Amino acid sequence: MRLLITGSAGFIGYHLAKLRLEMGDEVVGIDNLNDYYDVSLKQARLDRLKKFPNFTFYEMDICNLNGVTEVFDSHKPQRVVNLAAQAGVRYSLKNPHAYVQSNVVGFTNIIEACRHSNVEHLVYASTSSVYGANTKLPYQEQDGTNHPLAIYAATKKANELIAHSYSHLYQLPTTGLRFFTVYGPWGRPDMAFFSFTRDIIEGTPIKVFNNGQMQRDFTYIDDIVTGISLAIERPAEPDEKWSSTNPSPGSSHAPYRVYNIGNGKPVNLLDYIQAIETATGRDATKVMMPMQDGDVVSTHADTTAIGTQFGYVPKVDVNEGIARFVEWYINYYD
Repeated sequence: MRLLITGSAGFIGYHLAKLRLEMGDEVVGIDNLNDYYDVSLKQARLDRLKKFPNFTFYEMDICNLNGVTEVFDSHKPQRVVNLAAQAGVRYSLKNPHAYVQSNVVGFTNIIEACRHSNVEHLVYASTSSVYGANTKLPYQEQDGTNHPLAIYAATKKANELIAHSYSHLYQLPTTGLRFFTVYGPWGRPDMAFFSFTRDIIEGTPIKVFNNGQMQRDFTYIDDIVTGISLAIERPAEPDEKWSSTNPSPGSSHAPYRVYNIGNGKPVNLLDYIQAIETATGRDATKVMMPMQDGDVVSTHADTTAIGTQFGYVPKVDVNEGIARFVEWYINYYD
């Protein structure tokens, strides 16, 4: 199929584009290559994608409505995956405007272009952070998400609301995927698994927040992109069982769905660090720190819905996934 992927030079976007190119799809990529983190890493991902003859790339910000419209008009994608976003929970506390621009204005440009281009299905990145102040675990799609704890989460919640409006008004099938702490080769340097590995190898102390009393539903990148790829193939449909008097937040009378996509097995932060120590063969020097603003103690994905709907089954555990990442890190950074 003709597939458009925004954020194609990003961590998840690169892996998804590579998978779909290997499957034989024609992939059009959009990315603004911003300097939120190392641009050379983004360029290295992009260089690998450009080796595929069925890949076309546009260096562009999705906030550029005219540019987005021209790409849609030129390529007429059948399905679209929106992964372009200003990422990072803590950075949103310092620069909220960047999040509103990319994650709300940019998303609106993409979904509006989908409407006018008769796109068959829009799949977009949401986040586990939308669960915010919820403490009931595991998180389920039926849980409320009206109490985000950071601007990043609020903008992703806005994506879900905008998507529902378009699904209702224009019958545009939309599927939102709530990612849970994605890690793996070619990952983002601002994420903990990356910085922990770098600092442990270099002998630099690592900051361990909430004194290590945290859990995360760490999800390996291959499992994530497999789940996204499964979702692409199955456009959202109206839920025949949906009730307006007892509405489920995860579906609708419209062709709209949201799913958790995680590993379903939360790991203690200190055990995660231990896996990095084992893979690197070095001990970490830990500096215990208090909880950060906008953070939560635990995340745990209930993946029953995406498993039932698409056959999604995560396969890579943390020890194996971390070993793969550390091997990539050592090779890439020599």
